[in-house]
Amino acid sequence: MEQEKEIRWLGSSYHDLLAFPAEMRRRAGFELSKIQAGLDPDDWKPFDSIGPGTREIRLKEADGIFRVMYVTKFVEALYVLHCFQKKTQKLGPLDRKIAETRYRAIGLHHH
Repeated sequence: MEQEKEIRWLGSSYHDLLAFPAEMRRRAGFELSKIQAGLDPDDWKPFDSIGPGTREIRLKEADGIFRVMYVTKFVEALYVLHCFQKKTQKLGPLDRKIAETRYRAIGLHHH
């Protein structure tokens, strides 16, 4: 059996996930463990505008809409770029900038 990918949390992403409501934290953890095992999360969409291979886990409940942006294209780890609560349909400029900056930081280690 293939070994599970290590999760590497970039910037404040782990701290941000811990700030989610308990049920959203639990669901995000479950989805991340599926990705580690090589499976797709239940609800996700590609987000190549952040960087090639970026995906977003979509979590929704009465408390709001939550997102976990991650990249799995690197062999050594699953990188969590950004965890946040979504306030609007579009990705906010600050959330986009955070995810793009953290994505570029991974790329610096791969040259």
